[in-house]
Amino acid sequence: MQKILYPEREKWTRILERPENKGEDLDKVCKAVFDEVRRDGDEALRKYTWYFDRVRLGRFEVTEKAKPVIQEATDAVVRVTLSSICTSDLHIKHGSVPRAVPGITVGHEMVGVVESVGEAVTKVKPGDRVAVNVETFCGECFFCRHGWVNNCTDPNGGWALGCRIDGGQTEFVRVPFADNGLTRIPENVSDEQALFVGDILATGYWTAKISEISEEDTVLIIGAGPTGLCTLQCVRLYNPKRIIVCEKDVARQEFVKNQYPEVIVVSPEVCLKETLQLSEHGGADRVIEVAGADDTFQLAWQAARPNAIVTVVALYDKPQVLPLPDMYGKNLTFKTGGVDGCDCDEILRLISEGKIDTTPLITHTFPFSKIEEAYDLFENRRDNVIKIGIRN
Repeated sequence: MQKILYPEREKWTRILERPENKGEDLDKVCKAVFDEVRRDGDEALRKYTWYFDRVRLGRFEVTEKAKPVIQEATDAVVRVTLSSICTSDLHIKHGSVPRAVPGITVGHEMVGVVESVGEAVTKVKPGDRVAVNVETFCGECFFCRHGWVNNCTDPNGGWALGCRIDGGQTEFVRVPFADNGLTRIPENVSDEQALFVGDILATGYWTAKISEISEEDTVLIIGAGPTGLCTLQCVRLYNPKRIIVCEKDVARQEFVKNQYPEVIVVSPEVCLKETLQLSEHGGADRVIEVAGADDTFQLAWQAARPNAIVTVVALYDKPQVLPLPDMYGKNLTFKTGGVDGCDCDEILRLISEGKIDTTPLITHTFPFSKIEEAYDLFENRRDNVIKIGIRN
């Protein structure tokens, strides 16, 4: 920066002059940026994200922030006791979530103790142990009234924590709409047992519910990652005749076999053949696609019997194709979308009664001081990691 001290009066006008940019000049600059992004893709996005926002994509840092305070009467501040790392956090790290705010504190899987509440909060109080819902929702808009809280129209609705507002990989977190977003944890349920209630376990519960599973059904679950394993536990609540899990990772195949010996485990290479052979009516009655790999969407509809339900939970890096001429006559029902996390009370009741237990998924635990090591382990999937607990 150039400092000009005590300039002569006749120089004031020249010093205060601002450069003028004509509209056509700005058009040229914008076109050059867009052309570079089209040509170089993510590399150009990383370059300009740093240039304009001073945020480096692909890297997280531990920083100091002020303790959050109550901003709205419906807020609560929670002292986080245990959190976890989600694959969605990695998507934010690498710039794959456009709505994520640069510099935000990530983390949306957490439990803790209520520190303070706004004057309109009635369901929780300071000192309560709570599970935090990944979604914040007003409870009053059209979608919330129908139980579709993932589509809440409030500016803070939907996935806000750890994406658009500061999340839970920290000591304290502010939770909007606390009466909807916080669920008290029963005394006989540990932090570890409750850790996934507000996110991947809520996803699994919602997935099983909308899949309309009966005791006569053969259910195929594609993918045995953390969300797939939570979905498996919730599918088992419906006592279907047969559960098949398709997973390519050998260590996770063994995990499923050891934890759920009644479940049939197959690899992707033989999944279609095995499913057709094991099913009575030309395919699985219910297919739940949780993997999100390049060819798993195609596998999902191919492995389904005519008139089956295919529930798609997975997120994809590329658009998926519905080959309608090939599918003609199968009359499949597809159900897609984000989790509607409004069953947390019921999920905690099932945990309290011993009907759901996701603690085996926590294969590693780190103190918050070593969270960078935890990220490295989780992102590179070393040491057969499934989920990591981050303890404050």
